[in-house]
Amino acid sequence: MQSNLAQNWFEQGGEAYARYRPDYPIALAKFLASVVCDHTLAVDVGCGNGQLTAQLANYFDAVLGVDPSANQLTNAIAHPRIEYQCAPAEKLPLPTQSVSLLTAAQAAHWFDLPAFYGEVRRVMKPEGVISLLSYGVLQLEAELDERFKYFYWHEIAPYWPAERKLVDSGYATIDFPFAAILAPSLAIEKNWNLREFLGYITTWSAVTHAGHAGQAHILLNFAEEMATLWGDANTQRTISWPIHMRIGKV
Repeated sequence: MQSNLAQNWFEQGGEAYARYRPDYPIALAKFLASVVCDHTLAVDVGCGNGQLTAQLANYFDAVLGVDPSANQLTNAIAHPRIEYQCAPAEKLPLPTQSVSLLTAAQAAHWFDLPAFYGEVRRVMKPEGVISLLSYGVLQLEAELDERFKYFYWHEIAPYWPAERKLVDSGYATIDFPFAAILAPSLAIEKNWNLREFLGYITTWSAVTHAGHAGQAHILLNFAEEMATLWGDANTQRTISWPIHMRIGKV
């Protein structure tokens, strides 16, 4: 049974992305809305399937989600105040001085930052706010966390792209030439069973790269050992991700 679970985990592929990506806490969008006075338009760049985009729609008259992947946008969350457009971060489909809030969640480490920041300065209204967000390495209950951390920092680490280091640093080292705003301490929390936890791991690009490199045994061994440590696969465990934010006025 454990072996079948591990094999099925590895075979989930890309369909796991929309199903298992962590949801941002409601407090995040509420905070982001609170730092701007004008709530006419917010833009979420690198929006993926619209997880943060949809939350911003609760606070803004209109929200534009922008992503270079048409496939991601096909599965994006629908909302009457959201429009999605396929475009790169470095060429935003927006008029000059039209945006009050611009966010990029778990995406800015992929951007050509000088070109992106040039577009940010072009499209933002006076006193507009930009926020780059990432969530850090997940934290598990103590009896599971040690094995997970070994997998993350040692076994799968060689298969992450170089840009991942910016995420691991909490964007502390990312270039951010804007007037900083103090951000609250926030975290994502989920209660997941074993299948959901492993499903999330399949969304990592490093897992895909390891599989293509013929290292499936690393992934399957990890799944097997986590299954043993987890116990009943239906038991829900608490998982948390710290949210890191660089936010400032443009």
